[in-house]
Amino acid sequence: MTSTQKSLAKGLLAGLVAGLAATAVKSLAEKMYPPRTHGEPEPPEVLAEKLAGHRLDDDTKFVASEAIHWGFGAVAGAAYGALAEFYPAATAKEGASFGLALMTLTHETALPAMGLGAASEDQTAREHTSEAATHLLFGVVAEKVRKIVRGMLD
Repeated sequence: MTSTQKSLAKGLLAGLVAGLAATAVKSLAEKMYPPRTHGEPEPPEVLAEKLAGHRLDDDTKFVASEAIHWGFGAVAGAAYGALAEFYPAATAKEGASFGLALMTLTHETALPAMGLGAASEDQTAREHTSEAATHLLFGVVAEKVRKIVRGMLD
């Protein structure tokens, strides 16, 4: 970033856009390298049904889980953008560190604790590798897009 002027609003906005772009890329990558290969439900699907308090029909579950998936990506990106604005070290390794930290906080910690996903020791090596790879991709794309958008906001 060439500007020395820090701005929470600009950091949040750049991160939000970056989170949406990274979510799109991660979603495409997961179609080629799915992190769940044994028919396990996606964590957003499980969360949607827990929030509803009952089983959802397929169409409703799809819409609700997509809203959760994209909403989480946007919020994670916005938080990353704000953090990067005031703590540039958060962008280490071109965003790869962010992607792995996000995977650790979600798929290896919070989701299993909330009953929304399997613990990493319950995944096959291929599933865990796929999860890590798509999160690395998420982080790198988020950083590239955040940097571009943040530059445009100056």
